[in-house]
Amino acid sequence: MTKTNKSLRKRIKITKTGKVLSRKAGHGHFNAKAKRTNQLKKKQSTRLVGYTKKEFKRLIPNY
Repeated sequence: MTKTNKSLRKRIKITKTGKVLSRKAGHGHFNAKAKRTNQLKKKQSTRLVGYTKKEFKRLIPNY
């Protein structure tokens, strides 16, 4: 039985269909002067292309 990689589990989300979602880095600082629409765009998750559910199941077996 393998252990879950906790640092990776906190950074990604795997959907039911197998897509891997994560947030882009560097969008959480200096947002006070930005327009509200731009602040909300930065919060959106993006799909990690090139990775499959099978690859992440090895690192996150119980997710």
